[in-house]
Amino acid sequence: MALTGQHYIGGIPSAESADVFHSRNPATGEILATEFHEATQGEIDAAVSAAVTAFNPYRQKLAESRADFLEAIAEETIALGDAFLEQTSSETGYPLPRCSAERDRAVGHTRQFAQLIREGSWVDARIDSGDPGRQPMPKPDVRSLMQPIGPVAIFGASNFPIAISVLGADTMSALASGCPVVIKAHPAHPGTCEMAAQAVLAAAERTGMPSGIFSLLHGRGNEVGTGLVEHPGITAAAFTGSLAGGRALFDVASRRDVPIPFYAEMGSVNPLFVLPGALEERSEALARGFVAALTQGVGQFCTNPGLVVGLQSEAWENFAQLTSEEVTATSPATMLHAGIHQAYLNGLTARKNSPSVDLLACSDEAPDVNRLEAAPHLFSTNPQGLLDDPMLLDELFGPVSTFASCGEPEELLTIANALEGSLSATIHGTEEDLREHHELVSILQKKTGRLIFNGFPVGLEVCHSIHHGGPYPATTHSHYTSVGTRGIERFVRPVCYQDWPDSLLPIELQDANPRGVMRLVNGERTRSEV
Repeated sequence: MALTGQHYIGGIPSAESADVFHSRNPATGEILATEFHEATQGEIDAAVSAAVTAFNPYRQKLAESRADFLEAIAEETIALGDAFLEQTSSETGYPLPRCSAERDRAVGHTRQFAQLIREGSWVDARIDSGDPGRQPMPKPDVRSLMQPIGPVAIFGASNFPIAISVLGADTMSALASGCPVVIKAHPAHPGTCEMAAQAVLAAAERTGMPSGIFSLLHGRGNEVGTGLVEHPGITAAAFTGSLAGGRALFDVASRRDVPIPFYAEMGSVNPLFVLPGALEERSEALARGFVAALTQGVGQFCTNPGLVVGLQSEAWENFAQLTSEEVTATSPATMLHAGIHQAYLNGLTARKNSPSVDLLACSDEAPDVNRLEAAPHLFSTNPQGLLDDPMLLDELFGPVSTFASCGEPEELLTIANALEGSLSATIHGTEEDLREHHELVSILQKKTGRLIFNGFPVGLEVCHSIHHGGPYPATTHSHYTSVGTRGIERFVRPVCYQDWPDSLLPIELQDANPRGVMRLVNGERTRSEV
């Protein structure tokens, strides 16, 4: 499948601008051949206009038709074959097995959304029957359900070029809900984005979807993304990336004449609290597991464990030594692109210059900066050091973490209280540790979206129950998830029908319940007819 470097607007290729850019292989420095065009304001307008036009016919499609569309996307993604994986690898430096696993994750969650909307109960249909004879006033018949909000702008993430990009949960949840999407491709892997877009468009054509439900735009700067969020035809936006980028776009969304929800997932420090019981049982395994999590994907996960907290003891010192040995033996590896690599180097320099930390360990091998390599680093501090230098509580994207040694159990609580919102928080210990440190658990419940016991935050399980979110600055809306089928809730709103003719109600609200969905009828959950 040949790359064109063009945008896709309602399925039609477009390339109005002569301003072009190339992607680059981060491992070799090679500039890849395809020229990708910058989107013009006219192309942004055209993509959003196509989405607006497609919205009504698309949202009126039966859920079974949208499910068929999603399943076709999964099939077309697989049909891209090895060429798709090779393109992703060439633009990211990821090994082919990682690219294959990410494709399988994307295909899996696409099928999960198809299953969700085919079953149908996610619309949260509610019925309260009327009673015209009620005194002193008649009771109206009131019914409600979730309905799609309109065209959605989606931003591809740099660290998951398949699973949090064109084929990501943001895209699939929006399409599942009945919303058209306009996607801003990530400039670090535009070829991957174009191939994925071709799979979506092929699926749309196969299943007879309106042409404007999907558009792809390229742009290496901020103008295209800002233009999308500002556009009055866009009703919501989803973003995965840095705090600076996410906050800037969130502010744009909030300043609009008609503000829109902007769902940004921006990463976090993802603290690990290692309690005495864990150290007594499995220090060696814990050290190996932690360093594997720290260095997986060269630390380029928004769930990377950037802070490890424990109580000072001989067992803690032994754990720190074991972890240091693992870090020392880990080789540097190539990061995704020059921007991420430079930010990592800047962050390392800032930490090395901070009087609040000491360097505990780093790789024995020197990184090759020409290959954008990053070496894992481990720093050490104490609770006062964390309080003196809040930078240490911020995410540094890459394979770096800080050990914080506490002299008293109360200092665990001091650190927990100092944390900002985080995507995850992990406790390693025993059940007795949890009971003894129940106040720590209580604090962490307020700080995070996912509490993990005796595991690690990377390797997110993509399932119906997962919540990938958290209080700001982890995300802009802690109620919502960017992974898992609950992500569909971001792109719908409740619509209420009062005293409406049964035959003209949405099918899920009709008396006969022809789809057989679970509904809340007069306060009781049931699939029965009214």
